[in-house]
Amino acid sequence: MRYHNITKDDMLNGDGLRTVLWVAGCSHGCKNCQNPITWDINGGIPFDEAAKEELFSELEKPYISGITMSGGDPLHVRNRKETGALIKEIHERFPDKTIWVYTGYQWEEVEDLPCMRYVDVLVDGKFVEELKDLNLHWKGSSNQKVIDVKKTREKGEIVLHKS
Repeated sequence: MRYHNITKDDMLNGDGLRTVLWVAGCSHGCKNCQNPITWDINGGIPFDEAAKEELFSELEKPYISGITMSGGDPLHVRNRKETGALIKEIHERFPDKTIWVYTGYQWEEVEDLPCMRYVDVLVDGKFVEELKDLNLHWKGSSNQKVIDVKKTREKGEIVLHKS
């Protein structure tokens, strides 16, 4: 897995104060994407032990609510194994922190991934320029859903996250 940045003390990509991992690799090609530099799966830099320690040292801070994975697409086919393992490790090491994942895939395309049992909120769907709305909370276009993954899995139907 490769990444572009680790943002600290972020308030724009999920509830509370968060750490954001910007993963490299996206095949959706959304028109007017906010991060086209992250599309190249070979872009950015390798996510190595030093990057993991940087991420974990941020998550150890008591005022940090959790991690958000964005990009690119953390669930790009070539990222799934490594991001899945990282999500599981974060859940086990920091059980009180929430895990948010932004993806261009629909819930139905990723709901069976093993990592989904550890994700708290999934923001799904491609960004659609024609449906862009600056008043939306945690998403860029009205087709996207901010899904409470745990409640969705319990209920067997999509339950939207309430801030």
